[in-house]
Amino acid sequence: MGKVTGFIEYQRLQEVSESIEGRKKHYREFVAHLTDANAKIQGARCMDCGVPFCMSGCPVNNVIPDFNDLVYREDWLRAIETLHSTNNFPEFTGRVCPAPCEEACTLRINSDPVGIKSIEHAIIDKAWELGWVRPQLPARKSGKRVAVVGSGPAGLAAAQQLARAGHEVTVFEKNDRLGGLLRYGIPDFKLEKANIDHRIEQMRAEGVEFLVNHMVGDAPAGAGNKEITKVDPKKVLADFDAVVLSGGAEVPRDLPVPGRELIGVNFAMDFLPLQNRRVAGDKDVPELWATGKHVVVIGGGDTGSDCVGTSNRHGAKSVTQFELLPMPPVTDTNPVWPYWPQRMRTSSSHEEGAERDWAVGTKRFIGEGGRLTKLIASRIKWKDGKMEEIAGSEFEVPADLVLLAMGFVSPAQSVLREFGVIMDARGNAIASTEEKGGYATSVSGVFAAGDMRRGQSLVVWAIREGRQCARAVDEFLMGCSELPR
Repeated sequence: MGKVTGFIEYQRLQEVSESIEGRKKHYREFVAHLTDANAKIQGARCMDCGVPFCMSGCPVNNVIPDFNDLVYREDWLRAIETLHSTNNFPEFTGRVCPAPCEEACTLRINSDPVGIKSIEHAIIDKAWELGWVRPQLPARKSGKRVAVVGSGPAGLAAAQQLARAGHEVTVFEKNDRLGGLLRYGIPDFKLEKANIDHRIEQMRAEGVEFLVNHMVGDAPAGAGNKEITKVDPKKVLADFDAVVLSGGAEVPRDLPVPGRELIGVNFAMDFLPLQNRRVAGDKDVPELWATGKHVVVIGGGDTGSDCVGTSNRHGAKSVTQFELLPMPPVTDTNPVWPYWPQRMRTSSSHEEGAERDWAVGTKRFIGEGGRLTKLIASRIKWKDGKMEEIAGSEFEVPADLVLLAMGFVSPAQSVLREFGVIMDARGNAIASTEEKGGYATSVSGVFAAGDMRRGQSLVVWAIREGRQCARAVDEFLMGCSELPR
């Protein structure tokens, strides 16, 4: 540890963001990575704990104390090598991860945690700037062919690892562009898509073949599709030695209340991808805008926050966000690791403007001429884990656009059925994570990773599962594997 008293001497430094009024006028990223000097100070705050809980908090088990210290010592090349040893895509996690590593940081007990996410962001941006991110070609080819269905973070991580192990990898993507929910689920102001494109270029140089507009099985339609090539799962099984199913959780949770059929009530994922397509330059994008409308976002998670930020950039007349659960406590410290702390969190989108309300249940939608005009809701209370409406608490809110952002139920079950994969009660592929035979489904040679296996989750969990699944596939094909787990 380079600075023994760093955690006492230095305070947590936040990344610099563009002003609220400035960033609402565009869809570019507005958070700048730390300067070299500030990253060094932040790295000095790491205590190099005897038991680094940050590493157990990180799903990909980043070697966090090591790269913190390397940044403090200004050894940026070794820092990116250390970071890449566990994480294929730190440019994604350094931008959109909720940073469970920081919640696990020992400093969190009575102070602000080390800014691990901001250090990661700084390391990978410098690595790209200096040309340190290069293709890693395998020493030899295996002669084995692997199909990866879905190009989200799980699929990309699995594909890259398998290509580096010497296998011939083909990625099937039903959308017109690669990246899955990274591309069409996360707004550009949080993750500019050039970050995905740079990785795709690297992976192509490593030998990965990508096929867009290729729908394996009878999956839901992809974004921006014009000409779809349908691929029979039976042909995939016949043509490849192994298959990785890595599609995202894309079946949204609905709200079956009276008035649901009105024009103006939409799923969040009917709304967000359209703006991503506009930013990408598409001209034939359906006209679903928040401009000049009273917008109500139902759901308090990340997707709901993304709807808030996008609606503000559209120029909504008002934005209201409802959450079913009670308002969490407003507190700076909540040392309950390894449990996820229940703490009031305010995203950058909330800072840009939104009326937030908790413990609200939506009862019905009201409209005129088939179009939404208002929403009827009521206050609720929770008792013994059950929800009860508070008598006499009903109220109405003007609404021209309602965005349902209440999470996702499962991946596309039709794909799993066509491959013959046994599913659990939630509609996810059944596949254990055991070290031997892990990620294998009920069908020999077919593996599942990410949302397809665990249900709706984080980008960082998808990367972890893609990496671990790749090792399992490599062991299945070769009898052993040198890939890290």
